[in-house]
Amino acid sequence: MKHAIALTATHCQSLDLTLAQQVIDPVLMHHQTDAKPGQGLGNPDLTFSFAIDFPQEAGDPRELSEIPEVRLWFIRLDAHYPWLPLYLDWESGELSRYTAMLVPHQFSPVDGIRYNPEALEIFVMSKVFSLDGWLKQQGIDGRSRLKFMTQMLGYELDDALFNLL
Repeated sequence: MKHAIALTATHCQSLDLTLAQQVIDPVLMHHQTDAKPGQGLGNPDLTFSFAIDFPQEAGDPRELSEIPEVRLWFIRLDAHYPWLPLYLDWESGELSRYTAMLVPHQFSPVDGIRYNPEALEIFVMSKVFSLDGWLKQQGIDGRSRLKFMTQMLGYELDDALFNLL
């Protein structure tokens, strides 16, 4: 079962993470008491998605990821749960959407999201470094999951990089 985090303009404007915490914390806490560490990575019962209700004025051409209040909320969420990308519903595009909230980009009706290449590289490598450390602390060999995550964002990681870590 995918767990949806319903985000409203009020949450964004006040940088309120309460709703996200009420969805994420119990699910992961329940899972951690019933399973071995890391067993939930990739488990459809432990995936999260976002339902964002942020009203826009008629004719506002911006995507949600281009609205400063929405982006700032996601930046705060990412600072609070830096490992959350590992638990997003990747198959439904949540990883790309989440990344768009954190990485400068342009949107093309033909090509979709086109991330700023340098900003995406910094984001990807920052996530690899922080998530690799977090996974090791949890006793999880998450190298393949990290490699798959970066592939979804257009990067190929060599095993030699992980050997350096």
